[in-house]
Amino acid sequence: MSKREKAVIARLTVHGEHLEILVNPDLAWAYRSGKPVDLREVLVSDIIYKDIRQGLKASEELLKKVFQTTDPYKIAEVILKKGELQLTAEQRRQIVEEKRRQIIAFIARNCVDPKTGLPHPPTRIENALAQVKVSIDPFKGVEEQALDVIKALRSVLPLKIAQVSFLVRIPPQYAGKAYGPLSKMGDIVRSSWLSDGSWQAEIVIPAGMQQTFIDKVNAFTKGEAQVEIIKKP
Repeated sequence: MSKREKAVIARLTVHGEHLEILVNPDLAWAYRSGKPVDLREVLVSDIIYKDIRQGLKASEELLKKVFQTTDPYKIAEVILKKGELQLTAEQRRQIVEEKRRQIIAFIARNCVDPKTGLPHPPTRIENALAQVKVSIDPFKGVEEQALDVIKALRSVLPLKIAQVSFLVRIPPQYAGKAYGPLSKMGDIVRSSWLSDGSWQAEIVIPAGMQQTFIDKVNAFTKGEAQVEIIKKP
């Protein structure tokens, strides 16, 4: 099979414009996963398309408007990191299986049987997961999916999440956009606006997500937020 016959499409829609590139599926996934792969090896062709199947190439004017460059490698880097990447059936199977194992490990670390206060063995969680037949998304994060899986598992397995409460104070310049990102990471049980325009909230999250939560808040506010644990599990 030739490189082109094996190739898949990576695509990105930005500023209303749809762009595509042709890539090696294995190398593209490795590159997207942060592995040291030469971008020139990833690309089957250095042409940026509007529609590969129709053979429609993107004009230089369009590329300059969207990316401020016509360099195909700089553009391909953006498409690979931010866009949608087609997966082969085998890639999808492997990624889903790995993510499923990570979700099971997350639940084993963060949940207990409310009757005994003890964690469930991974094998028990795996068997319960087979019963509820939850779909695993290869592109969604482990923690995000784990919370949905836990809800589904409760129909066949008693689960209680070990939790921790944070008091977060978001500076005025970030406060207006804080609720959405933070509410996706946990339950906001209380919040208030302070006299200086800051937003303060108490947020309850799974105990195993503490460092992830702190890192995300710091990234969102460029390290200017105040984050304090007020209740440990």
